[in-house]
Amino acid sequence: MKTLSKRRRQPLSPDSSPNPFDILTEEIVCKILDHLHNDPFATKAFSLTCKAFYFIESRHRRILKPLRPELLPRIFHRYPFVSHLDLSMCPRVDDTTLNVISSTWKATLQSINLSRSRFFTNAGLSSLFVNCSGLVEVDLCNAMQLTDLAASAIAEAKNLERLSLARCKSITDMGIGCIAVGCRKLRSLCLKWCLRVGDLGVELIALKCKQIRSLDLSYLPITEKSLNSVLQLQHLEDLVLEGCHGIDDDGLSTLDQSCKSLKMLNLSNCQNVTHTGLSSLINGTEQLQQIILAYGSSVSPKLPKVTSDLVKCLNAYSKLQSIKLDGCTVTWSGIKAMASLHSPVKELSLSKCLGLTDDGLSFLVQSHKDLRKLDITCCRKITYTSIDIITNSCTSLTSLRMESCSLVPKEAFVLIGARCSFLEELDATDNEIDDEGLKSISRCSKLSILKLGICSNISDEGLAKVGSSCSMLKEVDLYRSVAISDAGIAAIGDGCPALEMINIAYNDKITDNSLVSLSKCRMLKALEIRGCLGVSSIGLLAIAVGCKQLTVLDIKKCFNINDNGMLPLAQFSQNLKQINLSYCSVTDVGLVALASISRLQNMTILHLAGLTPNGLAAALLACRALTKVKLHASFRPLLPQSILGYMEAHGCVFHWRDKAFQKEMDPKGWKLHFGRSSSEVP
Repeated sequence: MKTLSKRRRQPLSPDSSPNPFDILTEEIVCKILDHLHNDPFATKAFSLTCKAFYFIESRHRRILKPLRPELLPRIFHRYPFVSHLDLSMCPRVDDTTLNVISSTWKATLQSINLSRSRFFTNAGLSSLFVNCSGLVEVDLCNAMQLTDLAASAIAEAKNLERLSLARCKSITDMGIGCIAVGCRKLRSLCLKWCLRVGDLGVELIALKCKQIRSLDLSYLPITEKSLNSVLQLQHLEDLVLEGCHGIDDDGLSTLDQSCKSLKMLNLSNCQNVTHTGLSSLINGTEQLQQIILAYGSSVSPKLPKVTSDLVKCLNAYSKLQSIKLDGCTVTWSGIKAMASLHSPVKELSLSKCLGLTDDGLSFLVQSHKDLRKLDITCCRKITYTSIDIITNSCTSLTSLRMESCSLVPKEAFVLIGARCSFLEELDATDNEIDDEGLKSISRCSKLSILKLGICSNISDEGLAKVGSSCSMLKEVDLYRSVAISDAGIAAIGDGCPALEMINIAYNDKITDNSLVSLSKCRMLKALEIRGCLGVSSIGLLAIAVGCKQLTVLDIKKCFNINDNGMLPLAQFSQNLKQINLSYCSVTDVGLVALASISRLQNMTILHLAGLTPNGLAAALLACRALTKVKLHASFRPLLPQSILGYMEAHGCVFHWRDKAFQKEMDPKGWKLHFGRSSSEVP
């Protein structure tokens, strides 16, 4: 075993003790690095400790996620053993870049993510796949420029196991055929929204790639013709057929093959499939664990209802654990049939299900007492009765989502905390929950996600109890919970050191003191304080200094935040990727300072009174990693076209908004934010 250096360092003086790091072996140092991989600052500090640590860290690194492609030449020699390369933050990746990657890491590269990258062609991909014979995973989502020539290049990856081509809309059956012939080891394939791929391409995949475990064919123009071949895959476990409108009952009734290995089936938005077609499709399946039949928020009369006939199709599957029926119309016969299922259902999603009442829901949960996850979002007919039965029957719940259950009274929330001590997630957005309910819920010591948006009955008193008792909280949503003030946020800041996300938007009692309290949460990654008129640059300074992991910041309509808030962000918030500055008091100076953040990718800059075309142009040119910018349309003719062309050539997309200045938010705007129309609001 090698030590860090061949010679021990000499003590600085006879009285000084030897450096303890001198006796560590390289293997021990690598073990230390294994525990630092989630903290880029810690890894960087480690490598800068001494030359030996710098050298070991460079040899130890296996995963890279560079901010910009121009940084790649500097890391090629620094990290010789990279196996997983994520270029999703690099919008401009051309063939030259792929050529260098393929020559540098040809012996080690196993996976590459190009899901948000553009400007490469089949030539670059060919170099990559020919040289990097060890590649097993490739993500090419959204590469709409790729054609069948690129698919033929992918076919060179003989050892490829996982491939995603979602939204590669120019690839046809011919290209998929090339991949099928060349990539015989494929285990996972996503063709979602590949609109030019039909039955022929899917059949070729099924005939040639016998090791397929996961297949996503969402929104493809396929019919039952290709499904016959797909169902012959002996190892297929996950099959997604969402939005495949060419599949119907008549076609499915002709299937002469079953897939005994299938564990998950997604038939969401298949409007022409009823219980008859479903029965034909899953007939003979022995391992089915999850079924998804979701239809979104609007239910058409054409869509099948959850009837006894539909549920009876699932009766034979003793391993079924998860049923998702979001957006369906539920009938009483369907409820009774689901209650009679003999399988150990652990997850049930009934979000936005029309027809679901207390009687039906209560009857259902009493028959499935081992439920772990329950989603009854926007089921507006249920009341205290349902919550009483749910909490009494399903005491092992870990997740309860019940946003906008408007008839559930405040007393019902006391039952949740008293009876469901294992709860890890609670979504009570837009409900009548009050402080007594929060105090009860604080008994759930494992709670990590708590959503209390638009809950006007809660105050600092209840939130303080949550903060002192739920130390594992990672996500808190208090959007428009207008009675919350600094005292409640202070309790969260003091008691929840693991907090990663908090939304306190449009709460007029929030001041800089809240931000000072939240600055203690070192793991904070997302902060939304839009419309908090009491916060200023002083509070933002505290966040910038204390929360080095911050990646998403929304300060829209924080009128008292100005350039003085941007300067500390530029200095301390080097992880910041997304910011909304709309309506703030930031000028050219602040925006240019902000542009020095090397990871900044997404900016929304609407109605900044102090912003000029020259200042905006300077900031845009300084932001080397930008991929998306929202700007007011009035700036479009004022910016030099050469600058816009330069930015777009480097992968930045501009979204121009012709939106009138609006100092106050529409009082009904929150209803739109949560997907409710005014007619639905009581």
